[in-house]
Amino acid sequence: MHKSVQDITEMKAESKKISVVTSYDYTLASLCDKSGIDVLLVGDSAGMVMLGYENTIPVTMEQMCMFTEAASNARKNALLVADMPFMSYQAGVEEAIRNSGRLIKAGADAVKLEGGATLARTIRAIVDVGIPVMGHIGLQPQTTMLHQGYKVQGKTHDTAATLIQDATALEDAGAFSIVLEMVSHEVAGIISDKVRIPTIGIGSGPHCDGQVLVIQDLLGMYEKIKPKFAKRYMNLSEDIVNAISQYNNDVRSGAFPSEENYFSMNPGEAEKLRDEIGS
Repeated sequence: MHKSVQDITEMKAESKKISVVTSYDYTLASLCDKSGIDVLLVGDSAGMVMLGYENTIPVTMEQMCMFTEAASNARKNALLVADMPFMSYQAGVEEAIRNSGRLIKAGADAVKLEGGATLARTIRAIVDVGIPVMGHIGLQPQTTMLHQGYKVQGKTHDTAATLIQDATALEDAGAFSIVLEMVSHEVAGIISDKVRIPTIGIGSGPHCDGQVLVIQDLLGMYEKIKPKFAKRYMNLSEDIVNAISQYNNDVRSGAFPSEENYFSMNPGEAEKLRDEIGS
């Protein structure tokens, strides 16, 4: 039985840190799940690391449903949360509920929406139909990028106060947890102390109740952007290129395939065939 939303919320009460990684395909999701990760997040960052978009804005509901289904087929233990892509929930409450339901049908246990207090009514409506919601404040890639670019949030008194108000509004709306992206660590700590639900940090310091990283950043597979907050535990991009280059050379030299990589007929049957065709 995989983890539930309640399991994750109880981790905060028990002072247990929550581990979250993004996952978009069956193969990596199964490995992440096997590692003991608490939450698999099917992020709209798939648009960048899987589809090559410049940002997350072009990602569609159809794509998110496909990635969610793939990750859902792989997981056995972790909670599975799926991102609502840009303009899948901003146009109205009914559309937000409908699209949330599509991700649940694709295999998600919960959905994640970007936005602060102005999104509280939408979150409450989704929660009221029985779908758990993870909030997301601080840097919001779907919209912040249109105005500011990648900048740390909550560096002044006024912006910090707004973030704290946003967090409490999302909690009051029924969100079961909140992602804090690129929030100053002081403000992230205050929010984590103030709200009863878990906070999941990405570039927001050690005081959050959990942490999330993009799996391609963690494994060193994505070269286009290297955020300061993304700790690389491996440099797989270099290893993968070296392995494929070796395969390429082996094919050209004839070293691959060797006898251990192909199949043979029974010797008697091969001789009979050769006699028959005169070879």
